[in-house]
Amino acid sequence: MSLPIPAITVGLLILSNVFMTFAWYGHLRYKALPLLDAVVISWGIAFFEYMLQVPANRIGYGYFSAAELKAIQEIISLSVFAFFSTLYLGEALRWNHFVGFLLIVLAAFFIFKKW
Repeated sequence: MSLPIPAITVGLLILSNVFMTFAWYGHLRYKALPLLDAVVISWGIAFFEYMLQVPANRIGYGYFSAAELKAIQEIISLSVFAFFSTLYLGEALRWNHFVGFLLIVLAAFFIFKKW
């Protein structure tokens, strides 16, 4: 039994965003790490993000439009980042963050709505 295209696409996008969030923001916990080292390590992590992101978009495109894929990716990215910033970086999410995230979800509604 194979998984439906939306499940494969979303699953791969979630995994790719976990890697990308660590690539972009994971080094912030290690302020003593030289910048060049942080860049090289981040590029190494980003490689795995691309190994998941590209197949997710290739598999999902056709079932989803490019705009829909981007909207899905942004919502997943913000969701992953919300967990990451609180659990890994120890930062609190404030009400204005939630309002901003909600507006992005609202934007996705307009992208997916068949008018």
